[in-house]
Amino acid sequence: MVNVFKNLYNYRELLKTSVKKEIRGKYKNSFLGVLWSFLNPLLQIAVYTVVFQMILKNPQENYVVFLCCGLIPWTFFSTAISRASFTMVENGNIIKKVYFPREILPISVVTSEAINFLISTIIIVAFVLFSGLGITKYVLLYPLILVAQYLLLIAISFVVSSICVYIRDLQHFIGVLLQLLFYATPIVYSIDAIPGNFAWVLKLNPMTYIIDGYRDIFYNQTMPDIQSILILIAVSLVAIVIGYLIFNKLQKGFAEQL
Repeated sequence: MVNVFKNLYNYRELLKTSVKKEIRGKYKNSFLGVLWSFLNPLLQIAVYTVVFQMILKNPQENYVVFLCCGLIPWTFFSTAISRASFTMVENGNIIKKVYFPREILPISVVTSEAINFLISTIIIVAFVLFSGLGITKYVLLYPLILVAQYLLLIAISFVVSSICVYIRDLQHFIGVLLQLLFYATPIVYSIDAIPGNFAWVLKLNPMTYIIDGYRDIFYNQTMPDIQSILILIAVSLVAIVIGYLIFNKLQKGFAEQL
């Protein structure tokens, strides 16, 4: 793992360039460009609000704010994993021709999506202000929750980006899994709405604690469960080590497979 940090430092300019490329590539040939960072979540929020509040009569107070705090972090999570799973295949020609630390690719994907998420967080803040809830001191813990989510995504991206080189169908399976995981995450509903005998499913889902953290600081305006967030950070750091070992083992055959 020491080599990872040395490589990231030595190739820091490449990492910066790669992150910029990922951000620009996402909106390449798009007339509205980075504005889609706002429009995409806003359109999703509008659809889910109509379905779950107006049609299904969800009784949750300030449901739009409640939904924002779950849907926008989830979009960051699912998009980062989907893009990371394809990044090695997408950059196959470069990998075969030029040497550089391969871990830069999944890290740049997650980092670029983290930047998009930071931009999209403006939407959460806007709805919080317009709803009359206001901003409290607990918003200062936002970086801690973001770090937990970022580290979790780095760990996952190491694994999926390397395995998808050998098993291309995994990309499609990941898409299906993310759809299932969406409903196993308290995004459009609260944890209290889940029967006790199914609560264990949510407790095994790391995104439950992350979304709860965002909801606590923006929606509930209370102290988030710091202990759970710190445990998640510790688990994610261990997962990063394991994920990198898998990545490092598999990257030896990337050129041949691509």
